[in-house]
Amino acid sequence: MRLTANRIAGIIREHGYKLTPQRHAVLKVIAGSHGHLTPEDIFNKVRIESPGIGIVTVYRTLDLLRELNLVCRMHTHDGCRSYLMKRPTEHHHHLVCSGCGKTVDFAECNLHELEHKLSKNTGFAIDGHLLEIYGKCRNCQSPARA
Repeated sequence: MRLTANRIAGIIREHGYKLTPQRHAVLKVIAGSHGHLTPEDIFNKVRIESPGIGIVTVYRTLDLLRELNLVCRMHTHDGCRSYLMKRPTEHHHHLVCSGCGKTVDFAECNLHELEHKLSKNTGFAIDGHLLEIYGKCRNCQSPARA
């Protein structure tokens, strides 16, 4: 199940934040995407509908969505970040190609024992985790790309 832009707007309002037309435009782009988007990707898509929007508004909206735990942020090997709307019922992680940047989500996760051990050894109360595994996709492994 995916969150819609209108449901996200409601959550933002419930937490006491204003929903500006620019924020709503950003929400529509993120909620309508099925893949990870960089802030620049979001900015370029939002500008089509809202030409006056600034890149700072995109970053601030992404920060707000992260604060409200509505998006997940992924780091790539080259230091770029991309964002994906969280799915309320889906815990997932990422496989990231270090060649072309392709990202594949996967849900299989068996880290509960590790979380328990880390909590016991460090005293941390662990709230969750995000795993990113880097490697090369099939296309980037092919001899023609080497």
